[in-house]
Amino acid sequence: MDVYDLGEGEPEVAVVGAIHGDEPCGARAVRRLLDSDPDVERPVRLIVANEAALDAGVRYLDADLNRAFPGDPDADAHEERLAAELLDEIGDCTTLSIHSTQSSAEPFAVIDSMDEVARAVAPHLPVDVVIQTDAFTEGRLIEHPHTLEVEAGLQGSDGAADNAYWLTRAFLAATGALPAPGADGAVDAGGRDAVEVFRLRDRIPKPEAETYEVFARNFERVEVGEAFAAAGDEQLRADEPFYPVLLSSYGYRDQFGYVADRVGTIE
Repeated sequence: MDVYDLGEGEPEVAVVGAIHGDEPCGARAVRRLLDSDPDVERPVRLIVANEAALDAGVRYLDADLNRAFPGDPDADAHEERLAAELLDEIGDCTTLSIHSTQSSAEPFAVIDSMDEVARAVAPHLPVDVVIQTDAFTEGRLIEHPHTLEVEAGLQGSDGAADNAYWLTRAFLAATGALPAPGADGAVDAGGRDAVEVFRLRDRIPKPEAETYEVFARNFERVEVGEAFAAAGDEQLRADEPFYPVLLSSYGYRDQFGYVADRVGTIE
């Protein structure tokens, strides 16, 4: 784990990249920010978490770090020890955890539950959507208080790395650590009039098949009877209306993604 501190005093804000070693966008954003040598107004801690998995180009070495929190400093598994170390490093910081996905090129935010930090920060991030995952957060870093995740874009892409940088800059501006960035990046850093909030309700299981395909688009309503995916020659149709979230053909081993409800907006 690489840890970098900016400013004087105990860090109050933290940014974490490379929870997963096959998602390099967060590490690239951290290094780009360090190269810019910013003059922070609050002390900030920048962390490249699973450096060993990142160097190996794999998601994890022994266990999924984002299912291992709060961790165990005496565990045999590398990621379980790392989870405990990482929580010690972020302490009471307001924290941004950067990820990427196989389901969406557009960035979005993920929270455990709607708290004052999410309400205050999310409208200032360059995202149009927040996903509330309180029923599906066991072992994830967002269970830690005052922590938000962002999915920066498609895994391994230059676009995700660029998005991750501007998400980081916007987060640090929203938390008072840096002045607001300009809008000269691939993702603008302005506030939003309203950010849509979706709450995960259930998983969408993936039947065994040789090939998979998805037809529906994330965050767009699927109507009753509509085919939203296929497992081999079998089409899956909706039994009731829902909003698909994190829907992808091969992003998960045993599920297509999630059923979600649109529950409101943050303004």
